[in-house]
Amino acid sequence: MASVYEEKNISKAIMRVGLPAMLGQFTTLIYNIADTFFVSLTKEPATIAAVTLCAPILLIIMSIACVFGMGGSSVIARLLGEEKKEESGTTMNFCVYAMAISGIATLILGLVFLQPLAQISGADADNIAYTCDYLQWIFIGAPFIMLANGFVHLFRSVGLIKEGTIGLILGNVINMILDYIFIAIFEWGTAGAALATSLGFVCATIYYIICMIREEHSGNQLVPLSPKRFSPNKTMIGRVVSIGIPGALITVLISVSNIVLNNYIGIYGSDAVASYGIAYKLDMIPILLSVGLSQGVAPLVGYYYGGNQKKRMSDTVKYTVLYGVILGALFTAVFVLLGRPLASVFLQDNLLIEQTAYFLRILCLSAPMLGIINMMTSYFQALGKAVKSLVITLLRNAVLFIPGVIVLNALWQLNGVIAAQPAVETVLALIRMVMYIRDSR
Repeated sequence: MASVYEEKNISKAIMRVGLPAMLGQFTTLIYNIADTFFVSLTKEPATIAAVTLCAPILLIIMSIACVFGMGGSSVIARLLGEEKKEESGTTMNFCVYAMAISGIATLILGLVFLQPLAQISGADADNIAYTCDYLQWIFIGAPFIMLANGFVHLFRSVGLIKEGTIGLILGNVINMILDYIFIAIFEWGTAGAALATSLGFVCATIYYIICMIREEHSGNQLVPLSPKRFSPNKTMIGRVVSIGIPGALITVLISVSNIVLNNYIGIYGSDAVASYGIAYKLDMIPILLSVGLSQGVAPLVGYYYGGNQKKRMSDTVKYTVLYGVILGALFTAVFVLLGRPLASVFLQDNLLIEQTAYFLRILCLSAPMLGIINMMTSYFQALGKAVKSLVITLLRNAVLFIPGVIVLNALWQLNGVIAAQPAVETVLALIRMVMYIRDSR
């Protein structure tokens, strides 16, 4: 752990924490694309539309894990910078049990309100049955989805970077294998896709728990799993939740925006939703890689902040932003040039292929901005200033994005709806840069 956090070369330190996180996100991306690919084998746009409509609900479930995963990670990294190992371990233990309890509550509530949630997501008569099939298995797997996603952040904060990445990759690989079995062989459609997703997270969770048991038996006081160490107090809970809730609300607000977006795209039919769903899944490549880089670097930023190493912290942020912008620009060029061949992997209809490629060319224009947006989010969360990220997210979703979708739809119909994302992300990147400059001063 110390060798990572105390690496003298900033670029090497970024790569050591950033690349494993990016690798983990890359496998998540592959599983997402594989999910869509296998569902597309049904040659039924309504099934692809259903998976697209369920994506925001899955993100909301994951965001609940962020309350204790990302919140706990930020607190733990700063405590380690202050050399408070005992308190770090107690915080880790609390976050694990809190995620498990939250997952069980989500499972129960999700199954009770399954039909209304499907309708809120934008499901219509063509795809509501497929949507409910998908959501049912996602809610059944909710406790494991939360634990697996939270463990990734917590493991990184205590220096178990390799273990955190292996668990993420393991879950995604199993998910893809089961996708093939359940969809291509058993022909279970959207239900098979959701079941594969949940079982993948089950396997990842089991792996993480085994790692925690091993670390605890080896004497690592930073990773206690025993219920005897479950001794939260008001100060600990307040620290975790004060960072975690704003971080989780960011994802929830993005999901709400996506639900609004899906409802507007749904006006133009299941074909439009399917085209957008595939274009968005492809656009998730630079999005998730950027998220992986910034989240991987976040504990490093928090450690430097806790240890009062402000120069190293500032250099880490600047280099990470630079790498993120370059990465996004490369993907923009690829998608502009190769949009149609990529769309044809998932679709057979020429009109849908052309529409998907066109959507992708519009969406990818915001890719270079992601390096700024995601790193600024991780920066404020790492410093315990997640409220600032929440304020900007409120600005993005409530003030800019949702009204932007409504206005642009009125002006340019479907083209306007798709263009809302790059327009808003460009404005948001500029605002976050101004916030960072003011904060660093």
